[in-house]
Amino acid sequence: MCLPLVSALLGTATVSSAPLTSVSIDLSQKTPISRYIYGNNFPDWKVQKGLFTLARMGGNRLTAYNWETNASNAGNDYKHQNDGYMGESNEPGWSVRQFLEPAQANGAAVLLTVPTAGYVAADKKGDGDVNQTPNYLETRFHRSLAKKPGKYTLNPNINDRVVYQDEFVNWVEKIKRNNSSVWFSLDNEPDLWGSTHQRIWPKNPTYAQIVANNVEFSRGIKSVAPKSLIFGPANYGWQGFRTFQGAPDANGRDFLDFYLAELNKAGATAKRRLLDVLDIHWYPEAKGGGVRIAFEGGNEATAAARIQAPRSLWDPTYVEDSWIEDTINHQPITLIPRIQKQIAKHYPGTKFGITEYNYGGGKDVSGLLAQADVLGIFGREKVFAACAFIVGPKDVAHMAAFRAYRNFDGKGSQFGDWGLKVKGGAPATASVYAALDSANPKRLTVVAINMTKAPMPLRVNLAGFKATSANGYVVTAPNFGKSAGQAGSLTGGSLQSTLPAESVTTFELRR
Repeated sequence: MCLPLVSALLGTATVSSAPLTSVSIDLSQKTPISRYIYGNNFPDWKVQKGLFTLARMGGNRLTAYNWETNASNAGNDYKHQNDGYMGESNEPGWSVRQFLEPAQANGAAVLLTVPTAGYVAADKKGDGDVNQTPNYLETRFHRSLAKKPGKYTLNPNINDRVVYQDEFVNWVEKIKRNNSSVWFSLDNEPDLWGSTHQRIWPKNPTYAQIVANNVEFSRGIKSVAPKSLIFGPANYGWQGFRTFQGAPDANGRDFLDFYLAELNKAGATAKRRLLDVLDIHWYPEAKGGGVRIAFEGGNEATAAARIQAPRSLWDPTYVEDSWIEDTINHQPITLIPRIQKQIAKHYPGTKFGITEYNYGGGKDVSGLLAQADVLGIFGREKVFAACAFIVGPKDVAHMAAFRAYRNFDGKGSQFGDWGLKVKGGAPATASVYAALDSANPKRLTVVAINMTKAPMPLRVNLAGFKATSANGYVVTAPNFGKSAGQAGSLTGGSLQSTLPAESVTTFELRR
């Protein structure tokens, strides 16, 4: 049960040993926050009803997914095996329909993966590595092509040994809800195909090959769904979007610079935009106590590094402990502004998305703090779309972080959609994010994250916003599933409170 903040309780707040965090909110500088940053891969809608705004159907299984029969290949995730993991039903598109319909029922936009690797699974035998079969590429796979030469059908010929991806997109367009947002991704992590899907691509594609591939399939998609958004190239991580995992034709060129410039030129030739969202994946390489933060386990030092790791998304003063830093002379990564500059230079107007990421600690308070910080950063730094991989019902800390923005009072109240500039504070110890509600400008929301192990005094100066009421909701360990009332007061044009140790607090103010 969520309890409201009671102004009169300020006098009972615990005396803090942490320094005061004092910030000011600038109402004169507001920017829209994309509603699509609160996304997840494969949500469990039965448990996570309405929690996510974007649902992505992605991952390694989609590269060789055959929409006609729902057969797929596991790649090196499991023996390079063809099987019915994606769906035993042979109804065309059954797996996609099972994903699409509940996502739309929960009001989420949907990002579907279009296989572009050239081959999709031909069977569901589940008999281990397909390379045990002679001529397996011809017998265990079907060709996957961008464009069908004839008319589309909703019941494709499963015996012609060819699968057409524009026909798949046409099928999606026919079955989706009217006026719903359904977008398409150009496959998944092609910079790792040489290992993940080496039965199809024995070696990773080159710069030239993946650009030609993406242009061809994007044109096919746009010919059927011209108003949809195209995401690409879905790089797996740092070396992917810097060198395309050491592609032989890199020649010292940054891959994203090349990719953006080439898609820009191809779009000009096609007289339509062929890339709407530059899409990458980001699993932090930061370590603490010798353990990478992106996975479970570790120690106190790992948790401390996890809490700080979101700063590598933006902070020009923060240097993490990772092999990435070793490759850039121990300079800050500043991932989001770095890539946004590349977009502005090579393909202006392209949006930016991070459709796979995970900071680890799904059941730990460090995961709560990191995930909440990441969501605030995505909004402030103008990311268009983001999807965690994968926040499930057991990831109670990560779910609590999403609720701090999406359902902080247990009654559906959400963080605002007009981001405000917040001045002051120290990112190593606290993060504060603020937003107005475009539908109700008399409503202001603030998310305050205390990263320290002690209660922290907070003062939020509200110049230009004369609040008359405030409610606060705090989540922390060990009971991530419930929000508790948070003490505070409105005094002299500011909100004052004491944040519990290692907590995320959402304030809702009205005037």
